[in-house]
Amino acid sequence: MTRDRIGFTTGIVHADRLAGVEHGGVHQAIHTSAQFGFERVEDLIGVFQGTVKGSFNYARQGTPTTAALEAKITQLEQGCDTVCFATGMGALAAVFLTLLKAGDHLVSSRFVFGNTTSLFGTLRDLGIEITLVDPSSVGAVAAVVRPNTRMVFVETIANPGTQIPDLPGIGALCRQAGLLYVVDNTVTSPALFVPRRVGASLVVNSLSKTLGGHGAALGGAVTDTGEFDWQDYPNIFRNYRRGDPAYWGLQQIRKKALRDMGASLSSEQAHQISLGTETLALRVNRSSATALELARFLRSHPATSAVHYPGLEEHPQFDLAREWFGAGSWLLSFDLRDVHALTGVIDALRIPIKATGLGDTRTLIIPVAPTIFWEAGPEVRRDMDIADGMIRISVGLEESSDLLQDFEQALRLA
Repeated sequence: MTRDRIGFTTGIVHADRLAGVEHGGVHQAIHTSAQFGFERVEDLIGVFQGTVKGSFNYARQGTPTTAALEAKITQLEQGCDTVCFATGMGALAAVFLTLLKAGDHLVSSRFVFGNTTSLFGTLRDLGIEITLVDPSSVGAVAAVVRPNTRMVFVETIANPGTQIPDLPGIGALCRQAGLLYVVDNTVTSPALFVPRRVGASLVVNSLSKTLGGHGAALGGAVTDTGEFDWQDYPNIFRNYRRGDPAYWGLQQIRKKALRDMGASLSSEQAHQISLGTETLALRVNRSSATALELARFLRSHPATSAVHYPGLEEHPQFDLAREWFGAGSWLLSFDLRDVHALTGVIDALRIPIKATGLGDTRTLIIPVAPTIFWEAGPEVRRDMDIADGMIRISVGLEESSDLLQDFEQALRLA
């Protein structure tokens, strides 16, 4: 069995075994050692100097277990290498803080995860300039590119409003301008979309969500797609301009973010996430189908004023989603007409869990404005089209009929 001739799920459930596991195991073992010893001090020196590859010296920079997960994610994202982190925000912070400097300019979607908005405030304090745009128009991105622009950042499906960027258009622009194109693939995951196909340079995934999928472990990952020429990127430190240039960027991210900043993923969490990837396509297909049913139900309900889901024909980027994703994933949001009914409707639901997480096997629900975007303030919420009555749903694996009945009874209170 060779990986280039098997399907998505077949390849991932057999990934550890095909890579070689001791004692005939089908899963990589959980390696809990913090230190790794060497028979010859020359080999230890070689690891530090980068002349010895494939060895481990200290768990802060990786273990055999995290390396096995990195190989799986690289396989899923069709990239050349991956670095894992303790959380998705750790992965995002690693990209920005290790590849951007004071005076650099970042162009980003204005429809980004609330914590990412907060992180942007930190970057600005460090002297990094940030311009937020509506990425559904590549022209809006092109209009703000400057001589000091280094990077463009977007999410495949925005949380919570489900806006979708012009992914291929921005990819073409970044290739032409020599810009790093960073795509957060968390909501879609490689089960629905591979950002490399639109020219993404780096792909970020919060492993806590779609890939892990069971709400049992935190993690994040950055994958290099091999589409960017790091030889032309001015912010690669001299020490990392050695060896194959294809790995310069990720080597700098690994060294600066894991070694220097310590946002390391543990072997135990890596193993848990690795198990979750085996059912990735099954979970995403099931939750996407249920989310579409629920979105159609909510769209026709008199208590709602808007439903935000890429699988609905009236979604502004429906054609783009249908062409590139194939399904709308598990994230949907809707706006209640009567804001005062917000808490009553949510409290009346019996199946969804009132929680802030995403991408779980269980359906999760949260009012957006008074929780995850409360700190952002009303002006930011207006810019992101977040209504006071918006409710976000992360659809799980429950039977769709059960969820529809539950929402039907709860919405009687609206």
